[in-house]
Amino acid sequence: MEIKIHDYQILILRELLFKPGVRFSDLNKTDVTSDHFTFHVNHLIKEGLIRKENGKYFLTTEGKEFANRMDIDSLKLEKQGKVAIALHAVRINKGTTEYLVHRRLKEPFYGWYGSHSGKVRWGETLQECAQREFLEETGLLGKFTLKGIVHYHHFYKDGKLLEDKYFWVFRIDNVTGELKTKVPEGENIWMTEKQFKNLKNTFSTFDEMAEVINGKTLVYIDRIKFVDEY
Repeated sequence: MEIKIHDYQILILRELLFKPGVRFSDLNKTDVTSDHFTFHVNHLIKEGLIRKENGKYFLTTEGKEFANRMDIDSLKLEKQGKVAIALHAVRINKGTTEYLVHRRLKEPFYGWYGSHSGKVRWGETLQECAQREFLEETGLLGKFTLKGIVHYHHFYKDGKLLEDKYFWVFRIDNVTGELKTKVPEGENIWMTEKQFKNLKNTFSTFDEMAEVINGKTLVYIDRIKFVDEY
């Protein structure tokens, strides 16, 4: 869960980032009252970001990581591209190649079609993340092959940046298990190339997908897309 943090609390973290072991009187660089400042300090202690020891305040391990993500000039948390995996399962069914497609059933991009995907968790390898997400979202197992990295910038038609994500793309062959046709996040559908090409509102076209998962070498691609609705 993302921690909600006030501007004054960011100031406190910044101070402790450069001056560990500061007393309360030296920590308050704001123009608020002592009681108001105490509220913000106690909130950071509750969130596990700072600790008090022998009358002095220090960043916890979590606090150091959190504070290190701040832009010290703007005193705001930096926005960074997200790291995720994208999963493309392929099978031969009665002599025809089919691709497992996910129809998203949550906002944003409700009803859009694309690959199965998920964020890489802290401390998790790409392979572990791919296997975990695929099993959770489809109930299936398979042989995973890393095929490339695709950096997506999705913009709204007015130029607003909606998504900035790096996807580590896996192809999955030799699929086994019983498919979950519907999960809370969406529906899972095996499709032929023709069916895929007839879809509207896709995160990538069939040809864009095939370029990555059918390639002979690992590829890196930057893609920019503008959307009319999401």
